[in-house]
Amino acid sequence: MAQDRPMGARQICEVLRDQILGGVFGADGRLPSSRTLAQELGVSRTTVTVAYEQLLAEGYIEVRQGARPRVTVAGRAERAIKVAPVGARPLSAYGERIRAFSAPTRSDHKLIADFRYGDLAPSDFPSVLWKRAVNAALAHRGDRLAYDDPRGSYRLRAALQGYLWRARRLRCALDQIIIVNGSQQGLDLCARLLLDPGDRFAIENPCYAMARGVFASTGAMSLPLPVDRDGLVAEALAHVRARLAYVTPSHQFPLGGVLPVSRRHQLLAWARGQGAWVVEDDYDSEYRYDITPVPPLYGLDDSGRVIYLGTISKTLSPSLRIGYLVVPPDLRQVFATAKHLADRHAPLTEQEALAALIESGAYERHVRRARRLNGERRMTLLNALRGCFGDGAAIEGADAGLHLVLWLDLPPSCEAPLVAEAGRAGVGIYPISPLYDPQAGTLPDRVGLVMGYAALDARRIERGVQLLAEAVSRVRPAISTKPRPGFPGTAPALAPATRWN
Repeated sequence: MAQDRPMGARQICEVLRDQILGGVFGADGRLPSSRTLAQELGVSRTTVTVAYEQLLAEGYIEVRQGARPRVTVAGRAERAIKVAPVGARPLSAYGERIRAFSAPTRSDHKLIADFRYGDLAPSDFPSVLWKRAVNAALAHRGDRLAYDDPRGSYRLRAALQGYLWRARRLRCALDQIIIVNGSQQGLDLCARLLLDPGDRFAIENPCYAMARGVFASTGAMSLPLPVDRDGLVAEALAHVRARLAYVTPSHQFPLGGVLPVSRRHQLLAWARGQGAWVVEDDYDSEYRYDITPVPPLYGLDDSGRVIYLGTISKTLSPSLRIGYLVVPPDLRQVFATAKHLADRHAPLTEQEALAALIESGAYERHVRRARRLNGERRMTLLNALRGCFGDGAAIEGADAGLHLVLWLDLPPSCEAPLVAEAGRAGVGIYPISPLYDPQAGTLPDRVGLVMGYAALDARRIERGVQLLAEAVSRVRPAISTKPRPGFPGTAPALAPATRWN
């Protein structure tokens, strides 16, 4: 607020009045003391006192001896601001493209059981180990407050280099690793650097909707590819011309297929022939309950076309916002520069703390513990579904990850009523239909739910499934919720997903 010429009492009063009416002052509603404001503005304390007396007379503030002026309740009422219509202030082309998308919001309503995918149980988080690692990271950095390498902490990249080889048999150079603010920023960097308006990108259908959204935001056009029980149907690429393909080969999201090696080679051959990039999202490979984790597509690539994307959101916490890219050698510099321009680098303290956990072996011990706990939750959910639905439902994608897909014997028209009825009963459920490309015309012919279980204990899982079954019976009374023999437990009774493609 300091200016070349000192402000007078009237100007100070007008500025403070506008700030009060505009809601600048928070819940506390206290203005600076007259001494503090006088020093800040370079005026006499008397000038500020005169301004405060005018605001007091107008009813905007209250003054008590020895206390800072407080904004009155009436004064806190925000002034109605006349805003020009958006049409008068056009957005950029990028802004116009994302206008159709909506940021997800979370309800404050408390649910008995929320089957939202992606949430983790707070009790699983290694709080003591993490606090110790953060404190050590702070002590290690000492009084050094400086910008760092845009690729991320050298220590974390070195730790990840070893971890990726041990856990995923992925070999890479240190400077191929880029630490990002969660996998979503990794996708955003890929979209900005690899796609132009008018380009085409191939993507699984159904898929992770946020990936489709971020690629489409560049002005590129999506080419949805069918999936079946084994993941992406690679034969569908035969006549596809695209600059990029986004895939989840180790655990197709959301249907759970694992891409066979023959299809992986088909995909890589397509990328070589097209000169296209493949973004491999390895979002939850730590969680397999039948076999050891499947090696990534990146390890089969001998032409430098695959970009590998990993995250700790499914192992430690989504709120930490730490992910990582492993980029081909030719893309090292441009990705580092793009990261630098985006936000300089990811937060360093958290990076150093994660590096310490990986170096000590604590991270991998935590992953093993989390896999065991989530395996128990998975079995609880499967048993509960078996008991409540019998043959009236089928399950897909339960062999890995932190979610499964429940297919109900309900027509698509029952989807919205079921979500509403379950919500009234205290159960959060999430349909699979939004994960299908709306332009592809391949929506499923029955209600499907993506059910995450990593944030729930056994009691909530069992109670949630019971309430869900009751909601189904109210939406469609003809559907039986009594146990029947021969419940598949996985998905053999379900027709192949290709029927919708």
